[in-house]
Amino acid sequence: MSETMNLRQAPDAMNLHRAQWVGRIMSACVVIALVADGTIQLFAPAQIASMLHETGFAIDLTHVVAPIILACAILYAIPATAALGAILVTGFLGGAICAHVRIGELGSPPEIISLLLGAMTWGGLYARDPRIRAVLPLIR
Repeated sequence: MSETMNLRQAPDAMNLHRAQWVGRIMSACVVIALVADGTIQLFAPAQIASMLHETGFAIDLTHVVAPIILACAILYAIPATAALGAILVTGFLGGAICAHVRIGELGSPPEIISLLLGAMTWGGLYARDPRIRAVLPLIR
């Protein structure tokens, strides 16, 4: 009897292990994208000056926004603070989406990228963190 249960539990454990790795990869993609964005805004704001101007933001704000982006990425990358980081990342990306909607760029590439990063933020966290799966039992 216990041997049969062990055989049933083995695929579940393997699926959980795969899900955790998928979650880690998705989360790493989000962190890399945020760190890249924050780094560009901090060290090379001239490269994104035209995009900032289009969305109505002054280039001087990059010195304020960049550390916020980097802090969100760090909080999301640390397992103990990942849920807080995901909430903050979602807020930041929601603001980015709102900025593009405000100027009439509905469905623009930056807006779609922000939406996908937001989905990957929570999808990656859901797959890698059993606490989030316990709070949001999407699959039974």
